[in-house]
Amino acid sequence: MNIRTTDYLVFDGVTKSFGALPVVETPFDLTIPRGQFVVFLGPSGCGKTTLMRMSGGLDTPSAGEIRLEGEAVGKPDQRRGMVFQSYSSFPWLTVGENVAFGMRYRLDLGRDEKRRRTDHYLRLVGLHEFAQVYPNRLSGGMRQRVAIARTLAAGSEVLLMDEPFGALDAIRREQLQLELRRIQSEESRTIIFVTHDVEEAVFLADRIIVFSNRPARIVADIDVTAQLGSVRSLELRDSSSFFHLRTAVSQAMRKETAEMN
Repeated sequence: MNIRTTDYLVFDGVTKSFGALPVVETPFDLTIPRGQFVVFLGPSGCGKTTLMRMSGGLDTPSAGEIRLEGEAVGKPDQRRGMVFQSYSSFPWLTVGENVAFGMRYRLDLGRDEKRRRTDHYLRLVGLHEFAQVYPNRLSGGMRQRVAIARTLAAGSEVLLMDEPFGALDAIRREQLQLELRRIQSEESRTIIFVTHDVEEAVFLADRIIVFSNRPARIVADIDVTAQLGSVRSLELRDSSSFFHLRTAVSQAMRKETAEMN
């Protein structure tokens, strides 16, 4: 099968219901090219996280299909790494062992390279000094940083991230936003990132998908790169182009939220 790079991750006529509750009712179609950073943005409970979970194999569509490079998505695998809102870590492993655990099936990486990657991502998230500490000694925000480091170290082709920075302080959040953009650019990661934070969405995304109230449908598909370029810096947040785009996205969000009431 000849798959175009623009057809890397495809949602084809997807619907989803939980019993009698429709979450994605209108057949949902979306195509994500390889290496694109896509942010799902919409009202709380609208179905965007469910769509992300289906792309990771944690939920299955009621109808339609999700394909990765032409193959139907099945159970979770090493190609798709996930970071969720909850603080996921293995309590019987140290922080360093938790990060290294994400590389356990990487036969292409030698012991020294795994050690180097573990050290690199621990330093990135500010936990290098806690490498020998067990997660039950960490705060919730620190445990979330462990999960982020583990997923990044594993080198998954597709990163699925559900508000992963929500528990972090402002400085660490900015650092990880910049690093995530660098990784996506240099390593060609394809990212689906769910957030309620409009400014975070505009700063991170190549493309923002704005969702309606549940059941989910696309109300806006915004090409952020066309308006802000592909290079992101903290100074960009102070630019007029960033301000105008953030305002437009905020207005789209407010419209959807107002219609809930």
